Amino acid sequence: MNDLTHLDDDGRARMVDVSGKPDTMRTAEAAGQVVCAPQTVERVLEGRTPKGAVISTAELAGIMAAKRTAELIPLCHPLPLSKVAVRVEPDRSLPGFS
Repeated sequence: MNDLTHLDDDGRARMVDVSGKPDTMRTAEAAGQVVCAPQTVERVLEGRTPKGAVISTAELAGIMAAKRTAELIPLCHPLPLSKVAVRVEPDRSLPGFS
C-alpha cells in the first residue's frame, strides 16, 4: 500500500478524486530571494533600467502565476482564489546596500 495519495500502487502519478471534499478556507504564503549587484538594485529602485518598471512587472507576474497554479503544477486541482498579494521589497540590511 502506498501512503502517497498522488501515486498508485505501481508508483505512477494519478489524479486524486476530490469531488466529495467540502470547500475549505485555505491560505498559503511563499517567499523568494533574488540576489544581484548593489548597483543593479539601485537602478531598479530608481527606475533606471532599460526594461522599465521592474518591480511592478515582477509583482504582476507573481499574481498572474498564482492565478495559473493549476496549469503550472502537475496534478494540482484548480482552486478558486479570493485574494493574491505579491510584494517585492529590497532588503536594505544586506552588505553593500547603500
